[in-house]
Amino acid sequence: MKINLGKKAFFLYGFILLCLISSIVFVQNNFHLYEQPIAEVVEATLKEEQEAIDLPNTKDHLFYQHLVGKIKNGDRKGQLISLENKYSSSGAYDHNYQIGDELFVSIQTNNGESLRGVIDGPKRDKYVVVAAWLFILTVLLIGKRSGLFSLISLIINVLVLSLALNNYVNSERASLLLICGGLVVFFTVTSLLLISGNNEKTYAAILATLAGTFSALLIAYIVMVLTAEKGLRYEEMAFITRSPQKVFLASILVGSLGAVMDIAITITSSLYELYDKNKDIPLKDLKASGMEIGKDIMGTMTNVLFFAYVSGSIPMVLLYLKNGSALGYTLSMNLSLELTRALVGSIGIVLTIPISIYTATYFIRKKSAAK
Repeated sequence: MKINLGKKAFFLYGFILLCLISSIVFVQNNFHLYEQPIAEVVEATLKEEQEAIDLPNTKDHLFYQHLVGKIKNGDRKGQLISLENKYSSSGAYDHNYQIGDELFVSIQTNNGESLRGVIDGPKRDKYVVVAAWLFILTVLLIGKRSGLFSLISLIINVLVLSLALNNYVNSERASLLLICGGLVVFFTVTSLLLISGNNEKTYAAILATLAGTFSALLIAYIVMVLTAEKGLRYEEMAFITRSPQKVFLASILVGSLGAVMDIAITITSSLYELYDKNKDIPLKDLKASGMEIGKDIMGTMTNVLFFAYVSGSIPMVLLYLKNGSALGYTLSMNLSLELTRALVGSIGIVLTIPISIYTATYFIRKKSAAK
């Protein structure tokens, strides 16, 4: 008995909806899975007897609030705990908690039924699950089958990256650069094979991606050696116990991969599409078309890299400026590494355009000669 596509889609979306609802309900009631006590805020009071305090050289203010929470797990489940919270108007390192918020707490005193403790941070897993499902549904609704394979590829890559980094942290002799080099090869092959399929077009895109990514890394390394790394501020890596230079190069390698892969598969797919529609098209015209496509997407992808890297530093830039730091000092401290990553990634994008064109036309020429 055959099931038509309409019924298959109905069952698939029904299963997804069931998973969505189940996961949200689960994270809202998963307190028993945590060893650390979790308290739900049932009362929040701003302590009016303590005025806001002006911090030196800033416009920031400190506020104090008294919270009463209800323990949701452990032996003291159901008991009330008294908490004190200090937060600033900027909210850079603290939070203004409201009734209904769930917090990780550490119990300091326990006098019978009276508990007092400190706040270790909010419980955010339900918000993460909602955001994750929003992403999953969007990818599936728009991408359908390709979207499903994209999600599978993403899950595999995240798991492999986590295992690789854990191995690096637990091994003193492991080379992060070599690990990330292997990861780049693995990510490229698995992602493109899952998304584009096992075909000649995918092979061309894989070769172009790897060539563009490692070429950009090589150029970055040569420039860093020739300039003695002047202008690079490694202060944000001050707490790591490994070489910041090697960590930075590894981050460049992995960070450039996404944009380079996008360029490679876009140009390769476009050239194969043009060839499939007109098998008599001269290779010269095919290369010219690929170069025009590359020019059109080069600028946008470069901007994507720039904004992706710089956006993460905006909060720290604002904090530096708000505390009276000079603009030049602020930018050099917070953006030197990010701008370098964006610049190297942009170099990788530019290099990948001709590499993708000549790789794709090479395979197409061989395909035409075999006929």
